[in-house]
Amino acid sequence: MEYRRLGNTGLQLSAVSLGSWLTFGNQISDDVAQELMHLAYDNGINFFDNAEGYAAGKSEIVMGKILKDSRWDRDSYVVSSKVFFGAGGTKPNQTGLSRKHITEACHAALKRLQVEHLDLYFCHRHDPTTPVEEIVWSMHNLIQQGKIMYWGTSEWSAQQITQAHMVAKQYHLIGPVMEQPQYNMFHRYRVELDYADLYTGLGLGTTIWSPLASGLLTGKYSNGIPTDARLQMNNLNWLKDLALTDEKLNKVKSLQKIADELGLSLAQLSIMWCLKNKHVSTVILGASKAHQFKENLATLDLTEKLTAEVIEQIETVLDNKPSLLVF
Repeated sequence: MEYRRLGNTGLQLSAVSLGSWLTFGNQISDDVAQELMHLAYDNGINFFDNAEGYAAGKSEIVMGKILKDSRWDRDSYVVSSKVFFGAGGTKPNQTGLSRKHITEACHAALKRLQVEHLDLYFCHRHDPTTPVEEIVWSMHNLIQQGKIMYWGTSEWSAQQITQAHMVAKQYHLIGPVMEQPQYNMFHRYRVELDYADLYTGLGLGTTIWSPLASGLLTGKYSNGIPTDARLQMNNLNWLKDLALTDEKLNKVKSLQKIADELGLSLAQLSIMWCLKNKHVSTVILGASKAHQFKENLATLDLTEKLTAEVIEQIETVLDNKPSLLVF
């Protein structure tokens, strides 16, 4: 397993990690979740990603039971949670980034995950209704209390992250050190362009999600949507509309040909492509079946196949490399 530092921090994360969105407490059984976590841990994965909003808190409950039963040394793994969407409650203060919700959500996540501290704690989205000063102070206080080790953001713009750092600098507080953005062959702007100055200027680390574009970059949607696919879930119609466009499906077929020529699955090629970005601290993999997860883990032993020539072929197919607009 390759390990990468989380931005400029001293924390090392496995190059690939295991996430629980849509699967734990929802799409898969608890036994399968345990099998996947043990498979991950035994192969050197040390980061397990979660959030209060995943399966309305059930995802953290499932993961917490596995962590407790597994009796792994606490310093041998990294676990995260995220705050914003809530764990199912819809009343005032049960969502958002107020000091009240950030603090109470942290305590609730600790209880569900059955750990004494969170290694990573993310603001799951930006909250325009809460002053950034309140957010930064709340996270700083949780670090000072030993409840969390590092805090960061998810799907914040570079401007919003910079503002948080300015507040932290002004009041001598601990600012965000990581961002969890979507990143894949079809979703590139933030990681490759918007955050460009933050990697060197602020030492930003990234724990990227959806490297397979919600399954589109596995090729399984090229001939329609399988009945057991996650895009069949009723609450993901919005994702289906974004993912399954004719333009993207045609590109997937061309990318499949490149993968076939290299003796790779399209998923392996897509994960490999994400890993080539030196600003990616870890690629979060989702999984519902052990054999799929094993195949994706094998990517780390095949990265030499992603040569400069292959990257050029991929870029020709994608034709979507972000660049600054010049007027």
